[in-house]
Amino acid sequence: MIIRNTEDYGLHLTLDGYGGSENKLYDMKHVFKALNDLPIFIGMNKITTPYVIDAPPVTPKDEGGISGFVMISESHISIHTYPFKGFITADVYSCKVFDTEKTINFFKKHFLLKELEINIIRRGMKFPRVEIEEKSEGTRSSIALPKTLKTQNHHYQFITA
Repeated sequence: MIIRNTEDYGLHLTLDGYGGSENKLYDMKHVFKALNDLPIFIGMNKITTPYVIDAPPVTPKDEGGISGFVMISESHISIHTYPFKGFITADVYSCKVFDTEKTINFFKKHFLLKELEINIIRRGMKFPRVEIEEKSEGTRSSIALPKTLKTQNHHYQFITA
């Protein structure tokens, strides 16, 4: 058994958009559609139906908006809108590599955003993986293991189907 580190665990795209369409940012069906369509558009797999709510103001100076998320097998996507300010904040986090430019353009078009702040974060730079070579078949597979495996003496039993 060989323990190796992957290059990284995944990407986390954070997007803050300004100057968006008030109507689109305050339309629950439109936010739902974005959360429903984006995973397929970027090659991800939804494991839940998007959950979208009308988010009331938290403080008197807030004006409320729409918040929602969708769980994907690769992680999650979340959106929070502030329609009266033309603002949206969104996160797309995935252990699977995805086209960030395509994702950014999706948000720009879907909410008619005029200006963007973008952060692309590589996560889990030391995420441990185990590579197992099965002598009988000569095949290899990767299994994610807890970090403690590297520092403590634990016994793990691997069962492959």
